[in-house]
Parts: sequence; C-alpha cells; structure tokens
Amino acid sequence: MTIPLVLIALELLARIFVGFAGKSAELAAYEGQPELATAYGLKFLGQSQQPYDGIFDRGRLAAQRQFGMGYSLVGKQKSQYWGINEQGFRDNDPLPLAKPKNEIRIFLLGGSTAFGQWSASNQATLASKLETRLNERIAQQKRTPEKYRPTTLPYFKSELDKVIKLPLRLRDGQYRVINAAVPGYTSGNELAQLALQILPYSPDAIVVLDGYSDLMLPSNQAAKDIPHTEAFLNNASGHYWTTITQQLKDTITGTYFVKAIQYWLLRPEPNVTQTSLIATENAAPLEQHLAANPGELDSRVARYRTHQAQMVRLTTGAGIPIFLALQPEITGRGTSNLSPKEQAILNELKPSYKQQVQTGYAELAQANEQLQKAFPKNVKTLNFYKFYENFSKPAFYDTVHLTEEANTALAEQFYRVITSLPKLQVAPPKPPT
Repeated sequence: MTIPLVLIALELLARIFVGFAGKSAELAAYEGQPELATAYGLKFLGQSQQPYDGIFDRGRLAAQRQFGMGYSLVGKQKSQYWGINEQGFRDNDPLPLAKPKNEIRIFLLGGSTAFGQWSASNQATLASKLETRLNERIAQQKRTPEKYRPTTLPYFKSELDKVIKLPLRLRDGQYRVINAAVPGYTSGNELAQLALQILPYSPDAIVVLDGYSDLMLPSNQAAKDIPHTEAFLNNASGHYWTTITQQLKDTITGTYFVKAIQYWLLRPEPNVTQTSLIATENAAPLEQHLAANPGELDSRVARYRTHQAQMVRLTTGAGIPIFLALQPEITGRGTSNLSPKEQAILNELKPSYKQQVQTGYAELAQANEQLQKAFPKNVKTLNFYKFYENFSKPAFYDTVHLTEEANTALAEQFYRVITSLPKLQVAPPKPPT
C-alpha cells in the first residue's frame, strides 16, 4: 500500500505546485515530447475514428487504414504547422476530381521528406515552393515575352540565330503541385497510391521522391503498414496484454508528476532514429534498420526496382511523364558548411551506417537508370544523394528531413528539369523555308 500512497501524494503535490505557478494549462497540453514532434507524429485511427489499442497515438497527424495503400492521411485536419485538405493531401485547398481547363497538375509522391516533415507550414514545403516557382515563370513570360522563343520565328537568318537560342515557353496555365506524399511511405505504398488514388485526378506529370525508407524496410514487407497490426491479428492474447500495459504506461506518463519532471527537468528530445524513421516504434540505432547482409540488400533493391517499374508502366500507358528521384541523405552532405546540429547527427551515426547507405543508394540509382534506358521518352531519373554536398546553409533536421532553405534549393532543381519537359512546353515553331 505504501507505493500507491506515495505516488498519489507526489501527484497531489505536483498539481498544487503547478497550479500555484500558473502552468496548469501549459503542462496539461504537454504530451511528453517537443511540440513539433507531437504535431508531426502519426496517430492511427480505426473505423470508429478512435486510436488503435496498443499502438502509439501521441501524434496529431491522423491516419487511417486504406485498402491497398496500407494507410492514408485523414482528410480535413490541420495544426499550426500543416493543413490536410478533404482529399488527404497536404494542401490548404480542396482538389476537385475534374481538372479545370487551364490547370496543369503535377503530383509529388513520396514519404516524409517529400511531405515536408518538421516544416513550419505548408508554404515551407518542397511542393509549395515548386508550385510558386512554376507560376512565377508563367508571370515572367507574360511580363517579358522577348526573353523567350516567339511562337513565330523570324525569316532572316541573323534574327533567327538569336531567337533560336532563347528558352522555350512553358505552357500557359495555372500550375498546381499537389503534395500527395505521406510520412512513412515506401515505393510499395506509392505504387498503390498512384494506381488507386492519383491517376483519376488527371495528372500532367508525376514526381516521386523516395529511396531511404525502402532501404530501411525489411524485404519480407511489400510496403509500410500500420505498425503491429498483423502481429496483433495473429496473437489476440498478446494484443490484449499490450493494450493493458500501454494503458498503464499512458496513465503513468500522463500524471502531472511525471510530466513536470520531463517538462522542466529532463526535456527529452527524440533521437535521430525516431525523427528520421516515421511510422515505427523501433528506436534501435539506424544501422540496425539497414540490410544485415548483401542478400537482404539485393532483395530490398529488387522490391524497389519492381515497384518503380510498375509505376513507370502505369504512367507510360497513360501518357504521363514521371520523374524518379532519390531523396537527399545527410551522409552525402560533405564536411564543409555543416551546422552544429548536422555535425552532431553525423557524429551519432556509425561508420558502418554511412558505408551501408552509400552502397544502398548506388544500387537504387542503378535500378532507376535502367528504367530510364528502357523508357527514355517517359522517365527522367535524378539522384539527390549528394545534392547538398557544398550547400552553404543548414540542410538537414535529421538524416533525411530538410530545412526550408534546403526545400527551396531542391524546388529550384526540380523546376529546371520540369520546365525542360516537352509536354509542358509550347511546341517549338518550325523555321521558315
């Protein structure tokens, strides 16, 4: 009886102290981790729109089971950092199924890096910055048409030589870049999402930014799913026990006494595994999530290659160009211009992790290049592993998630390759005969 009485007394004292300090509301809102981590943490909901028993639910970004796709984001939700529209995309406005006549739609698929994990707002994400840049180009073409190739070429050679060097005009219209990325997604999720959700929206181009999560996902899993669901279904008694212990743990961690210790004394911060890997409860060091042997790596890469090839076939059949991009990763950052935080992250990573990531990225890049050779007219591949090697500003929050400055630079690179896409350019006029 002594231990429960002591805990009750400590809880009462903590509540009295917090009340006198005027911090009751502040502490009540604290969920055991920094506000940004709570805002971006996934909260998996069942059919009743309540969190699954026994599965972590400390986040505010609600997701639900989705047939074929594993899970998807719940529509019409928002926080001070992000907004999710009715269709479950990270966008402030709804996306009608019927595309307006003058709208050009580019869909961004991927996991948490493409989604914009840890970004301060929707406007700070890659998709938003790319959309802004494309629409700036249209406005620029209207302001200074003389800087772009005219729709009618001049007759005389001296004039023709000048205008033929000018960049082609981008197709006029309202460009919309839809952020369809979902934290935790791998190529298997993206393939299902493309087939089941994206194609009906009549995209004009598809951008896929991924790779890292595929290197981290065991080869016996085709895609990322809600954690523990299969284990719980196959072990009802184990699920029941996990539920009971989780409820007890939540009760204890939810007391003012424990919250006060964490909030004012311990100030716990998620480790690099917890911030880098989304939709997982396994906080083991990152190198333990990578393939344990060459055979396992080959299987993970083969799975990635298969999924990418299926996405290419789907988009080729629909006449939609697709960009397959390997996302940046901090070990490709280089040693110059590192921020103190980036240096601390690299110091935390073991040499074996860097070697395994470099090997894995090389194999993923080779798989994408093979697809580009097989479908040269419809596929463009990009490898951003070392994109920030000499970047002068902080680029990474953790191993893969990007700062706003880094998103701006990446959006500019995507802008360059997208504006060179023949389908989005005004067809060049034929020289006069």
